[in-house]
Amino acid sequence: MAQVRPIKPARLVAGLIAVDDAALELPIEPLKREFGPVDLRSGIIPVDFTDYYEKEMGGGLKRQLISFERLIDPAALADAKLFTNGLEMKLAAESPDGPKRCVNIDPGYLTEAKLVLASAKDFSHRICLRDGIYAEVTLHFREGDWRPWPWTFPDYATEPYRAFFREARARFREQIRSGDRQ
Repeated sequence: MAQVRPIKPARLVAGLIAVDDAALELPIEPLKREFGPVDLRSGIIPVDFTDYYEKEMGGGLKRQLISFERLIDPAALADAKLFTNGLEMKLAAESPDGPKRCVNIDPGYLTEAKLVLASAKDFSHRICLRDGIYAEVTLHFREGDWRPWPWTFPDYATEPYRAFFREARARFREQIRSGDRQ
């Protein structure tokens, strides 16, 4: 019989998509209240690999990646996605004259070996977690860098994303070495 091993913690990350810098700021305080301090933010990255969100949010969308200082149990990813889905709806209701959704929040986690993203959409490479929330391994770390899979969203395979996740991974590794779980 296999021995049950303790689950190792992971670093919570999120991708935010919005039409402007002000809308990217809207979820930051509620996210910090729920998940703790944000310790890393990417620059603003144009969303130019897809038009998936334009009908609902408008054109000229921007993304910012964020990383949280407090480590999580990877099994909490479904809870994080359910929270962010609710936050998206709350923020949209607070701006009734704006787009249907003013910000998109996609949480995930990273370990030393992988980046896992949560989704409310099922697909062949996604695993059901619970309550209509799925997970996919979006990137894996090999030979000193983050590598895409055939199903990886094209933007996540680009250098700005990989650079952000390299920095988040370095911070995560330092936390693990120091025993600082926040």
